Amino acid sequence: MYDLTGFQRDLLVVIAGLDDPHGLAIKEELEEYYESDVNHGRLYPNLDELVEKGLVEKGEKDRRTNSYHLTKRGERELDARQDWEAQYVSA
Repeated sequence: MYDLTGFQRDLLVVIAGLDDPHGLAIKEELEEYYESDVNHGRLYPNLDELVEKGLVEKGEKDRRTNSYHLTKRGERELDARQDWEAQYVSA
């Protein structure tokens, strides 16, 4: 997880939290959080990199829409990150 950008870590969090994670839903969640546009040229290359790293699995929802889900490794990495953060930030 240390080699991911903050944006990529945010992608993992959003994917984990959505019931039906697909590109447009992920984009909308990030735009709401960042309060600015997230362009396709930033979103999809980062999603592809997470797929290449084995943290996210990319599937096909329909002919035009891809779905994204955390792999078991992605879940473990996200859990480990949250545990690490909890050491420094109390609720």
